[in-house]
Amino acid sequence: MADKPEQTLNIYALLIGIDCYMPNLLPDGSRYKNLGGCVRDVNHVEAFLVDERKVPKAQILKLTASVNPNEPTKPLESAEKLPTRQNMIDSFRKLGEMATEKAQVYIHYSGHGGRAKTVFPSIKGEDEIDEGLVPTDIGTLEGQYLRDLDLATLLKELVDKQLTVTVVLDCCNSGGATRGDVEIRGGEGIDEKPLQPGQELVAPLETLKATWRSLTEQTARGLKASGLRVARDYVLLAACRLNEYAYEYAFNRETRERNGALTYWLLDTLRQQNPGQTYQDLFDRINAKIHSQFPQQTPILMGEVNRIIFGADFAETVYTIPVLKVDKDAETGEMRAKLGVGQVNGVAKGAEFAIYPRGTTDLKNQENRTAIARIIQRGATESLCQLEPIEGKELKVEDGDRAVLVTPSINLVRKVLLFHQQEATAEEVAEFAKTNELPPNKLLPEIFKQQEDTLEAIEKALPESGNGWVQLGAEKVTEDDVEEIAYQVVLNNQGEYEICDRTGHSYKNIAPVKVSAPDAATTVVKRLVHLAKYHATAELDNRDKSSPLADKLVLKWLGTSDVYGEGDDIPPESQLKKLPAPSNPTVIAGEYVFLSIQNTYSQALNVTVLDLASDWSIQQAYPGKGENFRTIEAGRREVVSMAASSAGEDTLKVFATFDQVNFRWLELPSLDKQFVSRGFKPPNNPLEILLEAIDREQPPTRKLSVVASPSREWTTKQITLRFTK
Repeated sequence: MADKPEQTLNIYALLIGIDCYMPNLLPDGSRYKNLGGCVRDVNHVEAFLVDERKVPKAQILKLTASVNPNEPTKPLESAEKLPTRQNMIDSFRKLGEMATEKAQVYIHYSGHGGRAKTVFPSIKGEDEIDEGLVPTDIGTLEGQYLRDLDLATLLKELVDKQLTVTVVLDCCNSGGATRGDVEIRGGEGIDEKPLQPGQELVAPLETLKATWRSLTEQTARGLKASGLRVARDYVLLAACRLNEYAYEYAFNRETRERNGALTYWLLDTLRQQNPGQTYQDLFDRINAKIHSQFPQQTPILMGEVNRIIFGADFAETVYTIPVLKVDKDAETGEMRAKLGVGQVNGVAKGAEFAIYPRGTTDLKNQENRTAIARIIQRGATESLCQLEPIEGKELKVEDGDRAVLVTPSINLVRKVLLFHQQEATAEEVAEFAKTNELPPNKLLPEIFKQQEDTLEAIEKALPESGNGWVQLGAEKVTEDDVEEIAYQVVLNNQGEYEICDRTGHSYKNIAPVKVSAPDAATTVVKRLVHLAKYHATAELDNRDKSSPLADKLVLKWLGTSDVYGEGDDIPPESQLKKLPAPSNPTVIAGEYVFLSIQNTYSQALNVTVLDLASDWSIQQAYPGKGENFRTIEAGRREVVSMAASSAGEDTLKVFATFDQVNFRWLELPSLDKQFVSRGFKPPNNPLEILLEAIDREQPPTRKLSVVASPSREWTTKQITLRFTK
């Protein structure tokens, strides 16, 4: 990209990537398998820091364990470069010695996370668990975890030196089986391996105890991300919640090269960074991307979430893209432009850019824009765009003008993979008779015989349904088509269709469909269409940071009440029971929970709340029937009551607009209820045109861009809530 500002050199980094795990065995017979994307993760992070942030390589420490293709049980690297526990500890401390006062320190770990019986019983308790990072040599006699208390103490040492610390952990503590080009970064068992004689603690026991006490006092007990408790002094971005999965996936379906989902979307979002972007802004996009693709993985952000990415001391910048060439299409007469951006930058066909004249310094002022450029043909490093005029302005774009990414496009059409499993061997069938369990991705012989015909029925039903929302995923993708598989359909050993996410895990709250049921294949396709619409709404967002409404909605859970009833006055906040973990709120069914929506903008906003429920329905939760929105005056707030009626996790999506907009276009019934056309009047503004497109039986296009609605006129934020019995 052109016109990038000079970046500060005051960043120091420690990057740890582990693909190769030497032979190991846990007490329950499980093991830490080799991975395929962890070293690639940290290599990509290093390239980003060096190329984008201009960090000298001398300020980057790296420990890696790459799989040796000739001897998979031994890593390629020499002993001093391997991520053993001691090498990781030494590197943390070397990082602290290298970094100058008030420098930025970035730590990135990609590999397995693990659990072990605590070696700190006097601090945690006799039967507690240590969670931590799994070194490459865990299977050797001297191999030991870098445990949560070790890690917390090492981070505190960095913070005590007045360093600004950011930690990314692309790992989890849960293992399991998957289908397709995907792997889980975690172990299944609990290790009982003790510390060996001569293996030193990272600090005296009293220091460790003080560190742990300070963290548990400021954090809700049990609220942990990949085993590390949060501190206020640093930013922690972890791949998933405790006992969830952290996936690595072949995002590039042509090369089959894997990356961690967290790392992939972290770098993709960092490359699109807008001025003044905070870690919360960063997280919001990462979370939406990961959770829509991998429902079993919910990232966690803790600590100084409002800190500007890589530090508040950085000059506020907008990364711009050069307009390389402008010409007129000979056949259509439409103006087109070639931009210096492409697949390597993580953008897709349909993404849109605001064009500013070269020499413009204020790239936040939308009045300075001269056109919108939409990618119609994407290349590796350059893309052809169609130029669209801005109302009231002459379409005037010249070579050398500057382009700023406004928003990526929303993918409306989703791809489906029909996953073929293998036939179980005679030995596996015999074991099944004893244990009622088969290895992952294996079918009993009598079920295997049905697989080809049953999956072929889905293949036929996809185009026959005429829906246009879901398509069969091709094995090979074209240069302009980077859509990964969204859903998998599999046949299980009960003779049922299952709909799974891209990792092969069955969706919650979707019952399997008996292959023998009438119109079984058609039923499955209808469900896929429903999911595609649901996820299109879930991903609907406005990422234009220059919009005057950006960050003007403030959402906060106030607490719960078990005495409040519908129609009662909203109780004062002092009478509500506080949520023990507001960042991960859980409410008991039967209680009411209260959400504060504050308008911090200088004008009144029209607000609507949609409930994306765990039964795959979307309903307008606020305001009630007969109203499309409720107006919140400038500087005021509205408190909304939500009833916890059943167990599950819901997402509340809050929209704010200047105009009068009907968001009921996006409502869906629960998964197996018949969709009934609502008979709305034609859309009367650009935002409603966008919403109506998602409502259609057939999408008008493969992708749709949020910029189709002027991004300065609306905003949205979302917040999750778990209900338990």
